[in-house]
Amino acid sequence: MTELFAVKTNQWNRIDALLFQIRQQEDLRKALSELRAAIKEEESYAYVRECLGSGDEVRRLLFAEDAKVRKNAAALLGDLQLEEAAADLYRAWQKEETLFVRGTMLGALEKTSPYPYLSELQEYYELLCEKEIPEDEKKHAREEIHVLERILRREGKENRHTFMGFGEKLLILLTGNRDYQYLTAQKLSTDRKKETSLGVQAVVEDLEPVLHIRTFRELLFPIRLEQAVSYEDGPERFGEALAESKLLPLLKRCHKEPAPFYFRMDMGNGFSLEERSRYMKRAAAVIEEKSARKLRNAPEDYEFEIRLRLDKAKKIHVFLKMLTIPMERFDYRKGSISTSIHPSAAAMLMELAKPWLKERAQILDPCCGVGTMLVERHKLLPAREIYGIDTFGEAVEKARMNTAEAGMHVNFIHKDYLDFKHDYPFDEIIANMPARGKRTKEEQDLFYKGFFDKSEELLAPGGILVLYSNENGFVKKQIRLHPAFKLCQEYLIREKEQFYLYVIGYRERGR
Repeated sequence: MTELFAVKTNQWNRIDALLFQIRQQEDLRKALSELRAAIKEEESYAYVRECLGSGDEVRRLLFAEDAKVRKNAAALLGDLQLEEAAADLYRAWQKEETLFVRGTMLGALEKTSPYPYLSELQEYYELLCEKEIPEDEKKHAREEIHVLERILRREGKENRHTFMGFGEKLLILLTGNRDYQYLTAQKLSTDRKKETSLGVQAVVEDLEPVLHIRTFRELLFPIRLEQAVSYEDGPERFGEALAESKLLPLLKRCHKEPAPFYFRMDMGNGFSLEERSRYMKRAAAVIEEKSARKLRNAPEDYEFEIRLRLDKAKKIHVFLKMLTIPMERFDYRKGSISTSIHPSAAAMLMELAKPWLKERAQILDPCCGVGTMLVERHKLLPAREIYGIDTFGEAVEKARMNTAEAGMHVNFIHKDYLDFKHDYPFDEIIANMPARGKRTKEEQDLFYKGFFDKSEELLAPGGILVLYSNENGFVKKQIRLHPAFKLCQEYLIREKEQFYLYVIGYRERGR
């Protein structure tokens, strides 16, 4: 405690020294920059706000002779979100002639209170978009444009988009586990479909039924470039090719409201964060320019994702994700925890186990987590009675919330499965088995023994175990040690981590 107090005291002493330096007009660039760094810590932020009050000492620096001082002062006022500084920031921005300072001032105004100046900002934005900007000024002009667009969007000056493309003829890609894509493909009514390394690609004329398929993870739209573009061709060439592609016509065709359309870009792995960021930023700028700003880069507030994926030859393949499409498949999942299975993965597992499942079954999930496996089991075939057990209280509470959202009645019990007792047996025990975590190999072996012992006690003759686990050795060992169990089927789900789905039948003991 004494050491912590000493650290805090040193921080505040340093802040006091920086504030004194600012008041004395000494080495202002450095003092302002160091003060910005200091307030990243929450307590220091509160202390600086208290010391500065309405920020008069810093506000005066918006009109200093040194452009970098003006820039740093504006940035500090923005970081502190001092609404009292808004009028001075607006006035300073109007007077500012140094391009690299203008964007920072406007960004600071955005963080304080730009609302009294919306009509003026709208007017300036329109002029800036129409203006022919010299090449060496484009970077700074884009910075201002992006800030203005964020401000105007927040105030409802730009439309959100309503997806209207359900009856359009569309090329789609449904992603998921590549080894079990047939589960998704067989649910598509179209004849124009194929399984690829990336997912199930299909041409559909009615998107509505696709949205009810539960086994795919994402719905994407492949965007063909008129000419092949590789990563080595550079971001400018890619940006031009994408702006000239059918991307914009597709967005216009599928939405009620007109352009602009706000997007963010995402690029596959294989490059450093800095390299990816630099490439995407430059490409996005070209896309904006070549599309006459009908396509706009807005990573903070977007409705569309443009995904770039590179093949082995570094040729770029483009996919679009439309967040405007109402995807309601998994709306029940209001709560999750770090170990929760994705609903589409749970749905896929249940589809694989379906030949052994039956309607009106009595079901138990001894490691229910937030209830995802139970919901997807019930969605596939309605159950008669469902129980969920977990030792983690937070997960059980979230499971109650999720199953209520799904319109299900589930008996949840916050308890260790090995201590659970029931008056009558279950038809199915379904479990996403917990990871080993900090357990030793010996402890995990005992856990699986106890799990199979308890399951043998609770399963009805003819019942089944459906287990998702990456402990192949322990599962097979317990099947050998429990003659009443028989492995009906196993599916390798994730090869790298060796996750399997096991369907295990149960006979009466002694038969």
